[in-house]
Amino acid sequence: MVSGQLCVKSLVSSSSSECPCLKLPQALVELSASSLLLLTLGIFSLSSSAKAPAALAAVNAPVSQTVQEEKNEEDSISGQKDPQNLKDEELDEAFEKWKSKIYPLTVPLRVVALKDSVPPAWIKDFIQSQGRRSKLCIQPRGTHESIFSELLRPLKKAEASRSAITADLITLGDSWLDLAIGNAVIEPVQGAEDQDWFRGLTEKWKSQVYLHRNNEGKIDPEGSIWAVPYRWGSMVIAYKKSKFDRLGLRPVEDWADLWRPELAGRIAMVDSPREVVGAVLKYMGASYNTNDIRKDIPGGISAVQLNLALLAKQVLLFDSTSYLRAFYVGDAWVAVGWSSDILPAAKRMSGVAVVVPKSGSSLWADLWAIPATNRCPPMEEVGGRIRGPSPLIHQWLEFCLQPARELPFKQGVFSGASPSALTDYDGLITSQASEDLPKGAPKLMTNLIAGVPPPEILAKCELLQPLSESTLSDYKQIISTLGKPRCGLIQQFFSNVLRATWLKQLVFRRENR
Repeated sequence: MVSGQLCVKSLVSSSSSECPCLKLPQALVELSASSLLLLTLGIFSLSSSAKAPAALAAVNAPVSQTVQEEKNEEDSISGQKDPQNLKDEELDEAFEKWKSKIYPLTVPLRVVALKDSVPPAWIKDFIQSQGRRSKLCIQPRGTHESIFSELLRPLKKAEASRSAITADLITLGDSWLDLAIGNAVIEPVQGAEDQDWFRGLTEKWKSQVYLHRNNEGKIDPEGSIWAVPYRWGSMVIAYKKSKFDRLGLRPVEDWADLWRPELAGRIAMVDSPREVVGAVLKYMGASYNTNDIRKDIPGGISAVQLNLALLAKQVLLFDSTSYLRAFYVGDAWVAVGWSSDILPAAKRMSGVAVVVPKSGSSLWADLWAIPATNRCPPMEEVGGRIRGPSPLIHQWLEFCLQPARELPFKQGVFSGASPSALTDYDGLITSQASEDLPKGAPKLMTNLIAGVPPPEILAKCELLQPLSESTLSDYKQIISTLGKPRCGLIQQFFSNVLRATWLKQLVFRRENR
């Protein structure tokens, strides 16, 4: 090949060897060379591009497989959660569910109380003082005897939520305290002497009422505290003053007036043996708590029997449920009974006076007691109790004995008096003896001051103590003579009622221990 010339000799067969060389321009030759070069490179590129994906796929295949295996392994691991994490998640889920619900987080206190012995204002004030979390339930009963009888009955599961046995607190009359302890239907108030409410009780309660008892209910200075007083009062005599004035009769002032001839057949009285015989003893100048009638009373049992027979001739009716009805309709001019009965009735009548006998009277008390826990069935929740008595018990006891609770009694809205009003008489009338009647309230004709006997009379009043077995036998003998035919129908009725009441208490004492 010569410069500027292209020899095509090699492009033809050797038989054309004689064909002369073609002479082409220089630019065309260069262009042809460039095109040939580009064509060659293009063919190579196409070949390479066809092989590249296969090669890349060959390289990437192991990598993708490794990544997929790792992902599958992670999914497998995530499917098998750690037990601790699983437990935490369950707790979190349960907590979220708990937060979404409204639970009654309340502390219950169920109280079986004597009807009309707890001022309604107490219930409202206690709930306000404890907050919305406290749940106070007061269930009333008609008599002390009905509450005590309920404690003696076997507990049925269907009655658990209403029974006195499963209540946190019950009302107990002071005359029933020894029977309740002796029959093991109540338990001591644990830690009572360490509480502020106990330290706040007057000495007369701690010494005279003998709150300390042994396991048989007998007075024992070393015994436990079994009950807490929240209300008290006295035996009183009500008489129709307007009728007495019209007939020119002397007012009733003392027990001796019950034996006045002009009042024969005009007296209605409760049928409690302790109160009836006690009235005879006070008339004779003796104590309600005389334990040896044969020795301590002049004339002994015979003298007491004689005076009791004379009283029976004076009395129209001995009946704790009907004596006030006879007084209200006018069949009786005189009524002898507990202040908790007589004061509310007298306020609804006109021309009636109420007096505490000036030689002294018996005192009664309503007490809070705790039913024996060991008599409750082994249930998770029963009555107002959840695994034992309510933690609000001491708060309730403290509340009932606060000075602010005296107001309903002082105003005469509720019959009775606060335990703080029972003090030893020192010859002076203290501020506790003031009466704070509501504006416009009618003033009752009485020698009671804010529901409390005058201090000089209160000093002669007595809280009833348990009687010995020998004294109970004396009571039975005294009452038995009234059943003789010579005593008449009224005396026969009197004897039957008193004997039935006495036997009832004796059965409680002996058969249910």
